[in-house]
Amino acid sequence: MRRKFIAKRIFLLVAWAITIGAILGSFFVLQIIATLPDPESIATRQIKESTKIYDRTGEVILYDIYKEERRTVVPLSRISKMAQQAAVAIEDSRFYSHRGFDIKGFIRSVYLSFRYGYGEGGGGSTITQQLVGNALVGREKNLTRKIQELVLAIEVERRFSKDEILEMYLNQIPYGSNAYGIEAAAQTFFGVNAENLSLIQSATLAALPQRPSYLSPYGIHQDELVLRRNTVLDRMLSLGFAEDKDVSLAKSAGLDVQQRRDSLSAPHFVEMVREYAFQKYGTDIIEGGGFKIITTLDADLQAEAEKLTSKYAAINTKQYKAKNAALVAIEPSSGDVLALVGSANYFDTENEGNFNVATAKRQPGSAFKPFAYAAELAKGTPDATMLWDVRTEFNPLCSPDSTQKKDRSGTDCYHPQNYSGTFSGAVTMRQALARSLNIPSVKTLYLAGIDNTINLATKMGITTLGDKSRFGLSLVLGGAEVKLVDLVSAYGVFGSDGMRSPWGLVQRIERGDGTVVEERLVEPTRALDQQTARMISDILSDNQARSAAFGASSALVVPGFSVAAKTGTTQENRDAWVVGYTPTIAVGVWTGNNHNESMTTTGAGISASGPLWNAFMRVALKKLPSNRFNPPDPVFSEKMMFNGQTTSSEFPEPHNILFFINQNDQQFKNWEWAVRTFNRL
Repeated sequence: MRRKFIAKRIFLLVAWAITIGAILGSFFVLQIIATLPDPESIATRQIKESTKIYDRTGEVILYDIYKEERRTVVPLSRISKMAQQAAVAIEDSRFYSHRGFDIKGFIRSVYLSFRYGYGEGGGGSTITQQLVGNALVGREKNLTRKIQELVLAIEVERRFSKDEILEMYLNQIPYGSNAYGIEAAAQTFFGVNAENLSLIQSATLAALPQRPSYLSPYGIHQDELVLRRNTVLDRMLSLGFAEDKDVSLAKSAGLDVQQRRDSLSAPHFVEMVREYAFQKYGTDIIEGGGFKIITTLDADLQAEAEKLTSKYAAINTKQYKAKNAALVAIEPSSGDVLALVGSANYFDTENEGNFNVATAKRQPGSAFKPFAYAAELAKGTPDATMLWDVRTEFNPLCSPDSTQKKDRSGTDCYHPQNYSGTFSGAVTMRQALARSLNIPSVKTLYLAGIDNTINLATKMGITTLGDKSRFGLSLVLGGAEVKLVDLVSAYGVFGSDGMRSPWGLVQRIERGDGTVVEERLVEPTRALDQQTARMISDILSDNQARSAAFGASSALVVPGFSVAAKTGTTQENRDAWVVGYTPTIAVGVWTGNNHNESMTTTGAGISASGPLWNAFMRVALKKLPSNRFNPPDPVFSEKMMFNGQTTSSEFPEPHNILFFINQNDQQFKNWEWAVRTFNRL
């Protein structure tokens, strides 16, 4: 009896709990329903306030995100059937069978997203729900909004036909690049009317609404757009909307969008700012939040950079078969990016002009050498230290005469050449760096230590070195890959007496009411000791020391200004670099081809990149304060070779530097053989 009594009590409590819960839930839902907007207003959409990107003055608008909603409403009869089917296939394959909410589609979406990744199962919401979300209740993710969306979707399905709903949906949704509705998107990306959209064009447009800014055909995620477009094509095939042969042909094609026609200043720079803002705050907030983004860009310098890059890229195409160029200018004291041109012509889609070389990984050639010299000079080594620029084999297991290709273990022998093909004999470290001599630079890297040099370069701002075990002595000749923007920033450390301010694009972000959301605070940190930084700057600005290699009036000379500069050329002339700086600005120029095609044999750093670098520096330095480098303290040593002497009464025969450091060093035998052989010639 007692058990029956307890069971009855539990049953009554559960029943009451369910009843009360149902009453409260119904009251909650009724309250939400009571606040619903009028479903008849579904065709009206509120215009969001745009976010604007400005230059560093806050006055010059570089880009207006959703400056205007380019929209042309067209009836469904004037929208390609393939475009309709593509949207249904990827967004809501059961659109014509549900009544606003598709429980099967929702479960399927969750399962496929869990198994294959987010987005691969299509959206969890139906087309009707998306229409309601975009037009009436917003896209905020919470229970109240979801209930409103569901109820309104059912009500909209009751009041409108499927064709009317699809027509409103295709005329309302954003496709990116300020294009709202499929007609504006068709015109923006393909230059055709919506009724003339092909299969591949329809699939591309259907891929965009999921993440219109991120997947923009004009952005940096085109590979991901192609993958999603192909997913749309596969979905159309599985639903019988397209034939197998047509899908296969479409999937093998590129994007083939027309040249971007909207107003966009400093395009590569703006794309980087947009990407930064979208990742930090979210696409919806930036696109509709009315923010004011004050960047670091100097609009005047940017205009000059774009003009000059275009001019010299055209010249280099004819002279050196180098079709592309990039330029970055940074203020060393703050890390502010003052100008950034990622390719010669952003709008030249035929030559991949939207590709941003400023952030791409490229081998720097000899432009990496200053980091090795800095690592060695930081030990207190005098710049007058003598090194032998003679043919040298650096694999101690290979013959010192540089005739072997591999040692007994199969490891490559290593005997690099100078760019000129000649050797200079005994030179000081100052001369070796200023003239960009390869053999002494490899020896300097060995003396400094590969790990020590990598650590220093990383500390100064190079972000791409990663696993140190990947690198050998070829590192100093450009055996690693770097980003132009990182390299310029790191050179800026030399110009700012060893203090590092990481490069940045955004100074401040404000709301429409002036509230500061984000502000960049520059807190420089010491990356290199002051003496070494000044010594490197003194060497790289020593025109007398470098004139033996480049001439007294080379492109590295800017009349009236003390400027430090270094060139770089990679194997087979695939990359040509000049990076230089003053205390007020650091500028780097890269010239080459996007797909690593070689330039002509004369397309070296000084010839291919020097004229552009020099022309821009002349313009920039007239605008900026004319600050000169602080001289380094002189460094002396009593030790042989370190004191600038190769022989003395005590040592009448010349030796390599390891003779006076460690004769048991593994490199000693080959280095010594090379010196003795050179001096017997």
